[in-house]
Amino acid sequence: MHRAVPFVAIVCAVAGVAAAIIVAQTSAYVSGSHLYAAVMMAALGVAAEMLSFEHVKGAATGSISIIPFAAAALSSPTWVSVAAIAVASTVVQVWTRRHWIKGVFNVAQMVLGLSLAVLVYRAAGGVSMVDRGGLSLLAALLQVRWIPILLIATVFIVNTATVSGVVAIAQQRSVFDIWKATTLPTAPFILLSTFLAFYLAWLYAGLGPAGAIGLAIPLLGVRQLFRTTVELTKVTEELLDLMVAAIEARDPYTSGHSERVSRASKIIAKAIGLRTSEIERVGVAALLHDVGKIDEAFAPILAKEGRLTPEEWELMKRHPIRSAELVGLLSSLKDVVPAVRNHHENWDGTGYPDGLKGTAIPQASRIIMFADTLDAMTTDRPYRQALTMEEARAEILKFRGRQFDPEICDRIMAPEIWSQLYQSYIVATGRHTEGVSKVS
Repeated sequence: MHRAVPFVAIVCAVAGVAAAIIVAQTSAYVSGSHLYAAVMMAALGVAAEMLSFEHVKGAATGSISIIPFAAAALSSPTWVSVAAIAVASTVVQVWTRRHWIKGVFNVAQMVLGLSLAVLVYRAAGGVSMVDRGGLSLLAALLQVRWIPILLIATVFIVNTATVSGVVAIAQQRSVFDIWKATTLPTAPFILLSTFLAFYLAWLYAGLGPAGAIGLAIPLLGVRQLFRTTVELTKVTEELLDLMVAAIEARDPYTSGHSERVSRASKIIAKAIGLRTSEIERVGVAALLHDVGKIDEAFAPILAKEGRLTPEEWELMKRHPIRSAELVGLLSSLKDVVPAVRNHHENWDGTGYPDGLKGTAIPQASRIIMFADTLDAMTTDRPYRQALTMEEARAEILKFRGRQFDPEICDRIMAPEIWSQLYQSYIVATGRHTEGVSKVS
């Protein structure tokens, strides 16, 4: 986490500037009703924060506090709402005993998001929802139109961008990957939260504290939807990791193999122009391509040092079938079953288990074939030493159009793509091979 300190410092500095601008612009517009609304919403935000849940393992948490905090800005688009939320966030960080860097960042990113949101809202002509009290919900929606969306969108954009940034720095991962993992699974609920923030502000404006408290139960329901979605995603990911770990525990010579194949498969899938969702599914299929080896029938073969006998080889050729059977047991993975089953099919039809040929082989299987073969060639085995990346490259070219899809082969042989595969190999294994200068 300490490597993220410079980023946290930048967020704090920008938040301070944004908050100062809010104070300068809105000090003349604060009333008692604005103050009461801001304090009420901040209190609801504290309650929501106390019900937060882990969003990114060991790095970030998620809660629905952003709904009452956004409602505070709608009710009182002045410095008092920003101040109330800053105090509320600080109380939560101290109460939950967060690490000081995390605590400071959490307060700063919330102040930054709300300050920018209020500035955008006021610039678009938005006024306090409290000052619009007495309107029906439909009338209020028609009168304010799309303007509150700007405020709430700004809050969400700043929140997801800064959180993804600090987690990416702390874990040394891609910002975009973190953003996808934390934002996309809950995207439908962001839209719901947008309406609820407006609705909460409208209830307070019309019914006072009683109206706001009356929305507490639905808010808890939204919070549970968020939590359930995130936890289901986490359970699925952890289950996949557990299955892969169990397989590789049987074969010490392939430790880390599935993760390396998954990483390389995603690089190839991206290189040939697949969509982001398709790339992710290829990665999942690649991660599970050898899951069938967990079957007890393959245990003696995996434990054997040296080359396999013809009989043992025939048995091992059944592992893609067993892998597909196990993957198919999970309804959420049925779409990757063909990719898993056919990852040993050759372009010329000489592969197994079904003898598919050419484009009859699922595209994902053809991608995994490249990544799987590349990893096998560049990994030490009891009966041979690992090839260098340049030697592996020559072997792949040798079998272009026989084992490998020629179009995919030509694409990944491009210097920029091969360089990515090489760098992925270095990161995963910590090893360097000869011939690096030839691929740059």
